[in-house]
Amino acid sequence: METISEILKSVDSQVVSFEEYLDNYAGKVGDLVNSYIPRGTHPDMNKYLYDPLLTYSQNGGKRHRPLICFTACLAVGGNVDLAMSAAAAMEHFHTAALIHDDIADEATLRRGEPCLHLTQGTGLAINMGDLALALVNGTVMNDSTLDDATKIRVVTELINMTRRTVEGQALDIGWARDERYDITPEDYLVMAIHKTAHYSGAVPLAIGAIIGGGTECEIQALRDYGLDTGLAFQIQDDLLNLIGAEESANKDFRSDITEGKRTFMVVHALQNLQDDQRARLIEVLSAKERDPKVLAEAVELMEDSGSIEYARNFAENLTSAAKERLKETISPSQARDMLESMADWFVRRLM
Repeated sequence: METISEILKSVDSQVVSFEEYLDNYAGKVGDLVNSYIPRGTHPDMNKYLYDPLLTYSQNGGKRHRPLICFTACLAVGGNVDLAMSAAAAMEHFHTAALIHDDIADEATLRRGEPCLHLTQGTGLAINMGDLALALVNGTVMNDSTLDDATKIRVVTELINMTRRTVEGQALDIGWARDERYDITPEDYLVMAIHKTAHYSGAVPLAIGAIIGGGTECEIQALRDYGLDTGLAFQIQDDLLNLIGAEESANKDFRSDITEGKRTFMVVHALQNLQDDQRARLIEVLSAKERDPKVLAEAVELMEDSGSIEYARNFAENLTSAAKERLKETISPSQARDMLESMADWFVRRLM
């Protein structure tokens, strides 16, 4: 199989935007990630575990987490081939998070396909998510190209990332379960930073910089950049669930309303709607509603409160400020340009 440096060798001459970067390399990076999924010692282990997990991972989306890990490594002048196992580990974590998240949310679609717990059964799906989690640290520890000190530091990052993500997920699920409608935008930001920003931005960038031999200042700058842009990524994800094109959403459209999620737009709307409108939005969020007309009514309430525009502007301002800070620490390069383009894609992507 090609090394990542071989895969990325044309990035500086042919790929300009982050979207092009993903379009050109997601497939090959996906193959790389999947090469770290082992085989069982019994045929039925493959039937009930490894094969379905591999099939699920092959429908892996944009692969932005491993790709930004590689970009951060390049941005500090590192050897990108050394980041291969860590990048795969983060994508395995993403796989586990999606499998378990879909079970918790009783979701039906993931990237346009039936969720794993529907095709394989809940028990086997949970087990596959557990396996993907087990692959995270093991993939790094089994990498003979990394020295022991780097392995320990990378695994420590992954352990802390896992805890923070689980903490954020606990808030997200717990608020919905307990029908909490006193959540503030500030509460939401704590949840989203923990649930998404660390593993979708901060940790992939920090690990790439660590493996690349970056200075502590560079590592921290890239981590901070990932936190800000990762938060913007989650806000945009919430927006797309509400106002994206249904036919291109590749998962349950407006399912966040059905699940009663306390998204940025919801918590802002609940603070700004008139009493009767607020009561109606709470009624819809509490009803596990699936009627498209009622879901559209909830979106209209959020639009009337200015919450959708507020969220969009918040994400845009967050990434604009983050890009300016990045320039103060990371030297100019093709890789830095790509990271700046990443921020724009995070808040302007359509699906």
